Amino acid sequence: MLITNCMRLTPDLIDELNGAGLTDMQISVDGVKPNEVTVKTLQPLRKKLELLEEKAKFRVVMSGVIGSAPPEEVLQVVDFAKAHGFTPRILLLHDHNGQLRLSREELIAYDEAKRRIGDRANEAYGYRGKMIESGEAPFKCRSGSRYLYVDEFGSVHWCAQTRGVFSKDLLAYTFADLREQFETPKTCNRHCTIGCARTASATDEWRSQRGFSDAVQLPQS
Repeated sequence: MLITNCMRLTPDLIDELNGAGLTDMQISVDGVKPNEVTVKTLQPLRKKLELLEEKAKFRVVMSGVIGSAPPEEVLQVVDFAKAHGFTPRILLLHDHNGQLRLSREELIAYDEAKRRIGDRANEAYGYRGKMIESGEAPFKCRSGSRYLYVDEFGSVHWCAQTRGVFSKDLLAYTFADLREQFETPKTCNRHCTIGCARTASATDEWRSQRGFSDAVQLPQS
């Protein structure tokens, strides 16, 4: 699986990905028109997305993001994904700590996007709904094992929001590291909105993890 912003996709690169046996590509589209927050929007990406529709032999998951553009734009992203044969998905924008911050209008757009997507919108035991209702949704985070965040320097972190907490060079990463991080609780888990970490961890929710007292403590912001 590959997560990409799609900016550098070319016909030749899509052919190479087909040949390499890629099965899934995920693209997050923040809105329709570029704004002061993001340029990763439908207008500049449209030709790249049409190339994927034409040439990709792998599944393309296209995620609309609520919180980085006017709320109604995420619905246009969801509709575009469905119209072009992609699998639509919905993400909620989080702050630099991975926490949820949404307005009433954005929550209304989220409910409508879920209605248009259907049952697939309820990922990882419906954690988004729990976060909206109570502000937290505890889970056994398996980041650093089931899910690896690798930065531009080739270092593994739990996720983009915890780069200052855990880090190790990818080329030095071993099976022992995968097992260690699988068992390591993360104290940010209750308020986490990192969809990739949530969905990658969901299949192991039934497995045990170390006690909370053993959890690695995150720095206070």
